[in-house]
Amino acid sequence: MSLTPTKQPIIPRIKRETIKKLLARGERIDGRRFEDYRPIKAYLNPIPKAEGSALVRLGNTIVMTGVKIEVGTPFPDRPEEGVLQVNAEFVPLASPTFEPGPPDEFAIEAARVVDRNLREPRAVRLEDLVIIPGKKVWIVFNDIYLLDHDGNIIDTGMLSTMLALNTARIPSIISIEGDSVIVDKKNKDKKLGLNLNVVTVSIGIINDYLLVDPNLEEELVLDGKITIGFDEKGRITGIQRTGMHGIPSNMIDEIVSLASKKAVELHNYLREVLNNPTTYSKTLAEIMKSEG
Repeated sequence: MSLTPTKQPIIPRIKRETIKKLLARGERIDGRRFEDYRPIKAYLNPIPKAEGSALVRLGNTIVMTGVKIEVGTPFPDRPEEGVLQVNAEFVPLASPTFEPGPPDEFAIEAARVVDRNLREPRAVRLEDLVIIPGKKVWIVFNDIYLLDHDGNIIDTGMLSTMLALNTARIPSIISIEGDSVIVDKKNKDKKLGLNLNVVTVSIGIINDYLLVDPNLEEELVLDGKITIGFDEKGRITGIQRTGMHGIPSNMIDEIVSLASKKAVELHNYLREVLNNPTTYSKTLAEIMKSEG
């Protein structure tokens, strides 16, 4: 578990007090119950030229993930495995607080949380990505782009990542001569090997209230937030705590139990999308038209 401070825009005091008064009445500012996720929409293969891609809308938060697979060199200490690299970029148009330039510490944090929850349960079969042992392997670049920020970036990014990896196909190898590997990027006939799916569940804490999937306004008044990853077997794959306030020990069991229950819902949604790829596959142009 790691702790990362937050950097957020300032919320007006009156909005802060309104949120807390609503919580005391058992209500949230957007009308949801405390344990409800916002509506989720997922789209497969919005980027046809990528090896795999997905776009997920969680409420008004929109994240797109693209997967690129290229031939490269394995890490010296892992010659019998391919390479997975997870990157995140917060596009400036997603929020007035985002600036152009290299990924900041918060984009790096989001990428690391997603990466950690993929690596811990070995979600990607890296051993299947070896071309020439110790010399040439497939490198999987998983690039996460935040397009619109309205809170809970990590859960949205984890969903889009998992869907993109499931759609990913490995380019065909034309020939191998010595250490040289020639590939055909136009033909992708092999699925990326996955062992299992992973989701994350983020829960915000305000006083003694637990809020599943906090939106941006709620994030701005949280005492803290905890994100827990779960694989499809119900095992915890990672924990991330954000915020400067501690979490009372008597709340931990309740948080884990609630997160576990919501993870089952997210895994069910993943299966629904992946079992009906034709229904959920759309290009960016089609998505923009349907979103109106």
